[in-house]
Amino acid sequence: MYKKGFDAEKYIEEQSRYILERIQKAGGERLYLEFGGKLVHDKHAARVLPGFDENAKIKLLQRMKDQAEIIICIYAGDIVSSKTRHDFGITYDLEVLRLIDTFRRYDLSINSVVVTRYQDAPAVNMFINKLERRGIRTYKHYFTKGYPTDVDTIVSEEGYGANPYIEVTKPLIVVTGPGGGSGKLATCLSQLYHEYIRGRKVRYSKFETFPVWNLPLKHPVNLAYEAATADLKDVNMIDSFHLDAYGERAVNYNRDLEVFPVVKRIIEKITGEESEYQSPTDMGVNRVGFCITDDEACREAANQEIIRRYLIAECDYKKGKITSDMLDRSHLILKEVGKDVSDRRVVEAARQYAEEKRALDPKYENCVVMALEMPDGSIITGRSSRRMVAAAAMVLNAIKKLSGIGDDMLIITPQVLETQQNLKTEILHHDRTSLNCEEVLMALAISGTSNPSAQVAVSKLPELAGCRAHCTAILSDRDEQTLSSLGLDVTCDPEYITTNLYTA
Repeated sequence: MYKKGFDAEKYIEEQSRYILERIQKAGGERLYLEFGGKLVHDKHAARVLPGFDENAKIKLLQRMKDQAEIIICIYAGDIVSSKTRHDFGITYDLEVLRLIDTFRRYDLSINSVVVTRYQDAPAVNMFINKLERRGIRTYKHYFTKGYPTDVDTIVSEEGYGANPYIEVTKPLIVVTGPGGGSGKLATCLSQLYHEYIRGRKVRYSKFETFPVWNLPLKHPVNLAYEAATADLKDVNMIDSFHLDAYGERAVNYNRDLEVFPVVKRIIEKITGEESEYQSPTDMGVNRVGFCITDDEACREAANQEIIRRYLIAECDYKKGKITSDMLDRSHLILKEVGKDVSDRRVVEAARQYAEEKRALDPKYENCVVMALEMPDGSIITGRSSRRMVAAAAMVLNAIKKLSGIGDDMLIITPQVLETQQNLKTEILHHDRTSLNCEEVLMALAISGTSNPSAQVAVSKLPELAGCRAHCTAILSDRDEQTLSSLGLDVTCDPEYITTNLYTA
C-alpha cells in the first residue's frame, strides 16, 4: 500500500558483515555490543523506513548465533513503577520474559538477566525469584559509586568492582533491554572492567538504529526519533567530536554526546590505553542509512509517524500518563515538519463521518466512528452500535470489501452474536452489551465453520497489516491490543466514550 523506501535484505547483509568486521578488528577477542532501541518487533523502524523488516536485527544475530550470547538488562526502578512498553501494552518486567521467549525461538543463547541499580523492593525480588526458579541466571548490579565524575572510583573495586562478573563464553556479547534507561551501557563497562582484571582484552561498541548518523539533522526520519523519545527528552545534535576529529558531519543525540567524554575516560582508565574512539559516532555500528532506496518515501513515512506520535501523546496526556511538557514537545516536532493531524487521511475521514451521523439524528450523539485506509488507498469506516464497537464494525467492513462481499450480506450468524452478548451481560455481568473487536472476530471464526463467506473474510485479516486507522474516541485496552495484533497502525482522538471513570 505504501511505497517502499528501504532494502531489508541489503541491511541484514551489510549490518552483519560490519559487526563481524568489528569483532575481527579486535583480533578475534570479545566484543560487547550494546543494542539500543528494539532488538525484536521494531515497529517504529518499520513505520519510518517502509520496507524495513521489524525483526531484521534479530535475524542478523541469528546468522551469528554460534558466536553470540545475550544479556538482558532491566532497571529496578522500572519494575517498581510498572513502566509499560506502549506498542505491546505490557510492563517492562513482562517484556523481559517475552524477549527471552522470542530469543529462544530464534535459537539464540540467553546468558542472563541483570537487574541494574538494584533496590531491595518486593516487586524487584519477586521478579528475580521468578526468573531464577525458571532456570534463568540473574545478577544484581548497583548504582556505580563515583559516577559520572570520579573516574578513579568508578574504575575500582568500589565502583564497577562491586558488581559481580557475568560469566560469558562467546566472542559477541549482545547487551539489550526492554527500553531506554535499562542500564545497558553501565553493564557493558562493568564487564570491560572485570574482563581486564582477568587479563582479557575486549572491546565495546554500540548499535543504535536512530538517529541515523549519516542523514541530515532535520531529516524527518531523525525528527521521528525525537518524537518517539519525547518522554526521554532526547534531542538530535551534530556530533561535535566527530566533526572536530574528521571534519565530517554526523548526527547523534544529546545523551550520547553528554556521556561520551566520561565513557572515553572510563574505557581509557580500564584499558590503560588511548581510546580507539574519537566520537560517539565512532562507537556505533549502524548501517541503516546506507540501505535507504527512496528518500522521499522515507520522508513521507516519517512525517506520518510524527503525526501518529502527536495523536498518541494527546491521548496519553488525557489519560494522565505524560506531562504537558511532553505533549508540547510532540506538538513542536509536528510543526517543525510543517504537518497537521489532518495530513493523516483517516483522521478527517473518521471525524467527518461522525459529524454527519450526529447531524442526521440525535440518537447518534455518542456515536463513535473508526476509519481505515485500505491497501488500495480507499477509506473504509465503521461505527459503534448496541451490537458491536466501532473497531469491530470497521474491521468487518474492511475484510468484506477485500473478499468482494456486499455490505448487505451477513457474514456472522446472528444467533452467534446474540449468544455472545447474552454470555457477556447475563452470565459474566459486564456493563456493556456491545461486543469488542476480539469477541466479534471470534464470532466470525465460529461462523466460518458453516458459512464459506465468513471463512473467506477471516482469510483476509492478514491483509490489514500495516494499514492506518483512526478512532474518534479512545479505544479500550482490549481493542487496542486486538488491532495491534492484526498489525494495524492505530490512533485516536483524546476523547472518552463515556463519563465513567472505572469502565471508561
